[in-house]
Order: sequence, then structure tokens, then C-alpha cells
Amino acid sequence: MPVHKAGPRLYRSVPFKHLGKGSATGGSRSQDIALNLVPFVDTMTILVTFLLMVFSTSGELLKAQKGLELPEAGQKDVLQEAPIIIITKSDIAFQGMQVATVDSLLRDESPTMRIEALYERLQAVGKKRREEISLGRDKRAKKACDDLKAGIIDPENLCPEGLAILQADKEVDARIITMVVTTAKHADFENLLFAVKNK
Repeated sequence: MPVHKAGPRLYRSVPFKHLGKGSATGGSRSQDIALNLVPFVDTMTILVTFLLMVFSTSGELLKAQKGLELPEAGQKDVLQEAPIIIITKSDIAFQGMQVATVDSLLRDESPTMRIEALYERLQAVGKKRREEISLGRDKRAKKACDDLKAGIIDPENLCPEGLAILQADKEVDARIITMVVTTAKHADFENLLFAVKNK
């Protein structure tokens, strides 16, 4: 294609076949061009969801749960990041995912006190935590666990191995709390911190 001097000849020098006849000369025939916006909308939805997840959890130690009212506390305790078990009046959740309903557990007449879905998730988190500590990826956690083995307990830096936070509604049935504590103990989570509300 020959090189022409710049001028008002864009449509004449560069053929736009998708615009149809008459467009290059400014014809009166209207042209409808369909634009596929689905990939753009999908990308923006994923981006917005990602940003909401990142900024809603950053800097938060305990996640708010709808339908959960914590009991009052006499003093403020220092809590560190740990897996969170939430018991509301209707559900039991682990790390924000529902694992059982209170009604189904109270109706269950089996002799076992263990909540299987919670047990499996606790085991998976505990195994990952033990691997991280043994490989020394978290130096602060490794030091806390080494101190604990030596008999030194620092309340502001607890060993995260076997540590979980329990948020329970003040009106929840004591049998449900017993089931959760028993399940945590079976999964080697013997250090449960009960979350309470400051006065």
C-alpha cells in the first residue's frame, strides 16, 4: 500500500470493511456494531470481589458474624491470630464457613460428641500449622512453641499449635459448646480462647 500525505482521507485510504458501503463517504445508511461486554463485566466483577475480600479482612483479628452477641468481659485479653470457631443461635461455622446447624446437632442422638465436618477442617488447619512451625516459616510462632516446651508462657505470644478462638453466643446451649470443645480436643486443639465483649 503506498504512503500518502496526511489528510482527511482516513476512510478512503484505510478500508473498514466491517463498516459497510457508504461509511467512507459519509453515507446516510446507519451502522450497528455489537460490542461484547461480557468479558469486561466478568473481569470487573472478579476485581471488585477480590478487593472486597482483601480490604474486609485486613487488620481484623475477629470477624463479625450476624446473629452473634458475645458475653461481657471483665478485662481485655490480648488475642493473636488463630482459627476461629463461631457458634450462633442457629449455626456453627469455622473460618466463616458453616459446618453444622445447632438444631441438627441437638436432634442427633448418636453417642459420639464429635462434629465430623468441624473435626476434618480443624485437622487440616492443624496439620498445615504444624508444618509451618516445624519448617520455621513463622519464627515468632516457632519461638513461642519452643518457649512453651521449656515451660515459659508468654500470654502475648502464645504457641499457635493447637490454638483456636471460640466465639459463642451468650444464649447458646451448653451441650453445643461441649460438642465443639470435644471436637477441638480430638483434633489436637486443646488451647481454646473464648472471645468476649469488653465492658
